[in-house]
Amino acid sequence: MPATHPQLLRALQVTRAHPRAIVGHRFASHGAPHYNEPGGWLFGEKPLPPGQKRVKEDWENIWYVGMFGTMLAAAVLLYYKPDTSIQTWALKEAKQRMEARGEKYKYEPPSPPPSPSPS
Repeated sequence: MPATHPQLLRALQVTRAHPRAIVGHRFASHGAPHYNEPGGWLFGEKPLPPGQKRVKEDWENIWYVGMFGTMLAAAVLLYYKPDTSIQTWALKEAKQRMEARGEKYKYEPPSPPPSPSPS
């Protein structure tokens, strides 16, 4: 409803009397902020009466498959991820070089001296 002449005059009078009063009511979205006020229900769903079963929405099964399927795929890929650490490469390289020189890279303790046989 468009403002009438007396309403405009009243708005101007209020503005002149209290110039800061209008500034506090200006919003970029042309109105008061809109948000869902908390109602106390989990996810905004009221509990169903006893004996009734909750009906899933269409997107819920897709979300479950996508979410848990992605986590499963990530777990499998991480399990089979190749070892690309510098330590693994260095150990492999050191073994190859020692074998090429004819050295043993594996520690083998000396054989124990023969124990005296009981006679």
